[in-house]
Amino acid sequence: MFLSLARLIDKVNEKIAGAVSWALLAAVAICTGNALIRYLFNTSSNAWLELQWYLFAAIFLLASAHTLKRDEHVRIDIVMGRFSKRTQAWADLFGYLLFLLPVCLLILWYGLPFALASIRSGEISSNAGGLTVWPAKLLIPAGFLLLVLQGLSEIIKRIAFLAGRIDGHEFAKHVATPAEEIEAIKAANKLN
Repeated sequence: MFLSLARLIDKVNEKIAGAVSWALLAAVAICTGNALIRYLFNTSSNAWLELQWYLFAAIFLLASAHTLKRDEHVRIDIVMGRFSKRTQAWADLFGYLLFLLPVCLLILWYGLPFALASIRSGEISSNAGGLTVWPAKLLIPAGFLLLVLQGLSEIIKRIAFLAGRIDGHEFAKHVATPAEEIEAIKAANKLN
């Protein structure tokens, strides 16, 4: 049952990340259009600048859970690569339980009232021609809720691996050993 829940969370975060990837294209188009208009016609709009910020916030906050799912977050692979998959799973479990979940839950605890207050007040940007602020503030608890859910999914998968219920391919990416990294650097230098 728990593995089914983990897979459902994984699918939801994959779908959200796929949808959010279009926000990157929109942000690039808006940035380009805004720059062209500013240089060609010597005019600009705060709304377009703020929209770029909102899109960047959506990309960062809503896709961070997918980054965790793909195991692409920042870590010291050169150190982790020296350990067995079981030791890596224990290290991940320790990090998720002691660091990821408490921090994300704390941000949710403070971020949700922050966003709800903005919604209730109908907060608008203080910049001339600026946008409504609450959608951007709502991204904070939404993004961290997705991150908490993905963290729970990863915990379920690590426990299942440690219990021998799965083989680890669902969460483990290949971590290069130091020797493999050195060989890859040498091969890249030969191409240049």
